[in-house]
Amino acid sequence: MKKILFVAVLALASITAYAQPRAIGANLGGSLGFSYQHGFGEANMLDVSVYTPIAVGRAQAWGLSGIVTYDWIDPFNAPVPWNNKGEWHWYMGVGGAGGYFFGANLGYVGVAGHFGIEYDFWFPFQLSLDWRPVIGVGLLGDGQGGIGVGFNTAGLYEGITLGVRYKF
Repeated sequence: MKKILFVAVLALASITAYAQPRAIGANLGGSLGFSYQHGFGEANMLDVSVYTPIAVGRAQAWGLSGIVTYDWIDPFNAPVPWNNKGEWHWYMGVGGAGGYFFGANLGYVGVAGHFGIEYDFWFPFQLSLDWRPVIGVGLLGDGQGGIGVGFNTAGLYEGITLGVRYKF
């Protein structure tokens, strides 16, 4: 009986996941990012973005950073009023972020916001303009085994990107 229940729950979860709209693409801004969006109905989505920054302050440093947010589409029941052939939507969300930059020996963790507007074409393509502010704690290694802790506010001024995604 437990096996039948497990198979039924797994099949239902697979059908539900397949029926939800998804999008994959790139975010172009101060760095190159790759994003995946998974919709939960018509009003919510999960956005997962991974970035490859090429500069941290004045130091050139390679690394990875990621942001995961849960977003509400057209919150407050206020859709964008000008819909012609495609559809305009705006969204806002909250989540977490973290990253590490190898050349600068710098890492951070924090809370992320997500604000944006997108245009969904009548074919499976989407353009968006996003702002992902991040605020949190930065960890700086001094190269001698010590760690300095500071308040990371650099993410408040960065994170404006143009998103280009394929919807499937």
